[in-house]
Amino acid sequence: MAPKIAIVYYSMYGHIRKMAEAELAGIKEAGGDAELFQIAETLPEEVLQKMYAPPKPTDVAVLKDPAQLEPFDGILFGIPTRYGNFPAQYKAFWDASGKQWQQGSFFGKYAGLFISTGTLGGGQESTAIASMSTLTHHGFIYVPLGYKNTFADLANLDEVHGGSPWGAGTFSAGDGSRQPSALELRVATAQGKAFYETVAKAHP
Repeated sequence: MAPKIAIVYYSMYGHIRKMAEAELAGIKEAGGDAELFQIAETLPEEVLQKMYAPPKPTDVAVLKDPAQLEPFDGILFGIPTRYGNFPAQYKAFWDASGKQWQQGSFFGKYAGLFISTGTLGGGQESTAIASMSTLTHHGFIYVPLGYKNTFADLANLDEVHGGSPWGAGTFSAGDGSRQPSALELRVATAQGKAFYETVAKAHP
């Protein structure tokens, strides 16, 4: 039986959404599929307008309750960094997961990460490391990207790019004007493929 995979993300300007689509492409390349969810917005519309944030897409379900993730075997989390850590929207989601924490609802499920920052040194690795505490408390089995399938791209010094062995990544630039590059999307696709293959080994 094929494993059930979810891709959960929060994206204010669309960068992480594009990375999520690349992750999904990799999962499909591996012969699987995944369901996309977006983390609920916590900022008022007035603030979002002042930040020039575009409207949220209507073709992806909003994750309103952590219980919605209980049926899945593996979850990829797309995180736009805020000061080297989760944004408040993600924090609000995890703060609502006390029932799942107490009951061990996510114990033994697989998790991976992909991350967006504005700049180099903006916290891609620190965000992944900070996420380990949450994943550990819930009993997730963390699946890193590693280097096996992406060494050439991650080691590429000819162009600026995000990503690390912790997970795929992209830079948005300080004003959000930079879009994920072909290299960054390629790494995200490779991560989706490898993540699905890893989870599938446990669900033959």
